[in-house]
Amino acid sequence: MALEHLKKFHGTKTRTVLVVSYGNRAYDDTLRELAEFVEKNGFFCIAAIAAVAEHSIMHQFAAGRPDASDEKELAQFAKKILDKINSGVIGEKLNVPGSFPYREYHGVPIKPKASVKCTRCGLCANVCPVGAIPRNNPKKTTENRYISCMRCIQICPQNARTVNSLMLKIASKKMKAVCTDPKPNELFL
Repeated sequence: MALEHLKKFHGTKTRTVLVVSYGNRAYDDTLRELAEFVEKNGFFCIAAIAAVAEHSIMHQFAAGRPDASDEKELAQFAKKILDKINSGVIGEKLNVPGSFPYREYHGVPIKPKASVKCTRCGLCANVCPVGAIPRNNPKKTTENRYISCMRCIQICPQNARTVNSLMLKIASKKMKAVCTDPKPNELFL
């Protein structure tokens, strides 16, 4: 979905810094796919950052991140990027991790549903970055468009949007092994 929005932008060797955030599991092929996509659209990637943030669905993973330590580290990353820009030496094509073919995204089976508490205020539809919640009927969700950002749950003044608690518990157990240990922020120059 994000790449669909980025298709609107075209550069002429415009210097670009890529930033992805991830919920303390992994960012898989995201940086590589993003780098290759923006380069095809005329941009020149000079740096990339993978930053850890609290998981959007299972908040116990990376809870409280980015924290003060992360903010300090990310500020240092920004300084290093600025130093690279100011040096005038941009260098070769940026090498970021990832593999091809890219890992396919099939969505996340945990999707919020509107309960009877929904007043159809439309706040959720207004903030949905992919238009998965129809403005004319915010009680619905277009599930094949939903990306599991969970913004609709966070914004709902009635707490009317929720996810299946059993599914959430099962998913949390599955992810515990790979998400418990804190992951680092990463800078690629």
